[in-house]
Amino acid sequence: MSSLDKMWLSFYAMGFMAISMGLIYLSRHKLSNRLLKFLFALIAYSLFIFSTIAMVYLVFSGPTGGAR
Repeated sequence: MSSLDKMWLSFYAMGFMAISMGLIYLSRHKLSNRLLKFLFALIAYSLFIFSTIAMVYLVFSGPTGGAR
């Protein structure tokens, strides 16, 4: 994976984390319908798990390329 691809993946992961925070807030404090609460929480936790796995991959894969 190139450095540019890693940059975009990190941006997506950070965005998914921000979206999941908003969805969890909505599901816990603003919604009263149990089905919507469950769906929003399920989507939020799914996005959070994906972004966590992506960040772990990015951190442990190390830098790419360099001067030769």
